[in-house]
Amino acid sequence: MPNSSTAGSPGKLTRTASYVLSALPVLMMVMSGVMKLVQPPMVVEGFAKSGMHPSTITMIGIVELLCVVLYVVPPTAVLGAILVVGYLGGAVFVHVQKGELAMLSPLLLGICAWGGLYLRDTRIRALIPLRAKP
Repeated sequence: MPNSSTAGSPGKLTRTASYVLSALPVLMMVMSGVMKLVQPPMVVEGFAKSGMHPSTITMIGIVELLCVVLYVVPPTAVLGAILVVGYLGGAVFVHVQKGELAMLSPLLLGICAWGGLYLRDTRIRALIPLRAKP
């Protein structure tokens, strides 16, 4: 792992910000995934209200947790970020379809997931430059 003195690597403040940004979707998705495995009544009711069959809850929770695991393991972080955003895109779709403003939460979590990865991974910054080089 490169240190902050390596050319192009993020400084300490940037790296800290990246971990804070990444922690938000990780913590929220772990909590959500565990809730889907435990299946309290509010989760079952929420799925029913969205028109989804209760038998899908466990599998969706497992997929959610697997996406998070891939995201937090450094060698698979990019694949994990792609899967996390895909998963969250499905959540956005469900909320938009129901006309709910709750669609902002998964949208912001996806932005945080990629923002955190962008700040700590020079390869991602090279692929997606936010400004032109002088």
